[in-house]
Amino acid sequence: MKQELDRALVNFFENTSEELNKFIQEISVEQLMIAKELILTSEESGGRVHVTGIGKPGHVAEYIASLFSSTGTPAYFLDGTEAIHGSSGQVRSGDIVLSISNSGETEELKKTVETLKKNGASIISVTGKKHSWLAQNSDCLLFAGVENEGDSLNKPPRASILVEVLLLQSLSILLQEEKGITNKEYVKWHPGGKLGQSISACE
Repeated sequence: MKQELDRALVNFFENTSEELNKFIQEISVEQLMIAKELILTSEESGGRVHVTGIGKPGHVAEYIASLFSSTGTPAYFLDGTEAIHGSSGQVRSGDIVLSISNSGETEELKKTVETLKKNGASIISVTGKKHSWLAQNSDCLLFAGVENEGDSLNKPPRASILVEVLLLQSLSILLQEEKGITNKEYVKWHPGGKLGQSISACE
């Protein structure tokens, strides 16, 4: 049994490493730049950024909204299910919504995206299926696809979650660098913990 478990972990690490390396080699910097410009243009007109997803991508959305906010691009988590029950009111015409879905076919998210588009928001999709409904109904497609989630079932979202995070982290870096965020500015938004202390000590 121990040997089987060890092999399962080795396979997981190898498969995941292969998927991540492949993704990094094929990532579309051009699409990331388009997404960056959409966000900057929206912000110039007073627009805001929202991040949404259903299930596991919803947890990614919460993290990314927090990361963006701490690196110079205020962003708001939008619960993908609650959006069609009133929460879409947080999104105004001209805002940007980052919509995350591996399949791009999740019914709840379809209804949310349809509602947001009708209300004047622009959609940046993050999906593992280039020809999915979400991809076809977005203003910018950020592809985050994998063939192997890393385990024997190849169903639970593992590698796909990692590439979604990596892709959106990349977008956050482009925005951060475009805005010229410094440590002095960063610590204003992140004064607490060891991280904040380490920056303050260098000033």
